[in-house]
Amino acid sequence: MGRAFEFRKERKFKRWGNMAKVFTRLGREITMAAKTGGPDPNTNSKLRLLIHNARAENMPKENVERAIKRAFEKDTSEYKEVVFEGYAPHGVGIVIEVATDNNQRSVANIRSYFNKFNGTLGTQGMLDFIFDRKCRFTIAKKEGVDLEELELELIDFDADEIFEEDDTILIYAHFQSFGPLQKHLEENGFEIKEFKLERIPNDMKTLTNDQKAEVEKLLERIEEDDDVTNVYHNMI
Repeated sequence: MGRAFEFRKERKFKRWGNMAKVFTRLGREITMAAKTGGPDPNTNSKLRLLIHNARAENMPKENVERAIKRAFEKDTSEYKEVVFEGYAPHGVGIVIEVATDNNQRSVANIRSYFNKFNGTLGTQGMLDFIFDRKCRFTIAKKEGVDLEELELELIDFDADEIFEEDDTILIYAHFQSFGPLQKHLEENGFEIKEFKLERIPNDMKTLTNDQKAEVEKLLERIEEDDDVTNVYHNMI
């Protein structure tokens, strides 16, 4: 089933700890998408996909509307998306995506986590050779659709991983293809259940249980930061 499936299967760090934190982080992503591409989901494809995600997580409609409105309030005018990269103990690569209105604060916080848990904060782009940037669509199975035929159909949209999972189909493609791929799926009547931009490791790091526990302390501390939206690593 490929590297993307193994990444999903083996990824060990905890998902967002509670519903309130899920909504907070989804809201921040929606705010950033609206700020970048406008408040209308009909013309802002990324916003439309994030609203799909919010529905999948049972995020109340008023929370979504508030997140969109917040994109144009004065106190979010300085919000920016920032990426941090570094190494945890035992050579595990970590990429952290942040939405922040105070870059100095975020740099200081992220550096302090690496320092406290014996890691090293590096420079942006240093782990590009480890992580492939992908977009992931989760779509509902559609009657009469053959998986192999669908895979051939989506090659033109740089799809390189397509497989079934329960009652859905997962599609991985190059991250820059998400717009055309989204349009194709919608125009052909596929129900998009979830959308995500991900960083898939192409070189996994196998650790002992004790080593994993050491790295997980750093991952957990990073994920607790309110400005952090996504964390990726290559630990098995």
